[in-house]
Amino acid sequence: MSESKKRRSHTAEFKAKVGLEAVRGVKTVSEIAQAYSVHPLSML
Repeated sequence: MSESKKRRSHTAEFKAKVGLEAVRGVKTVSEIAQAYSVHPLSML
């Protein structure tokens, strides 16, 4: 059996930083997700 990856938990500060960047609209969701190593759908 393969080992499953543990889910990461992010701080409120991290979520706010990523959220504000998304709201500003300077980068696309995909660009932001790649920069912070998160899945794009987890940002919706």
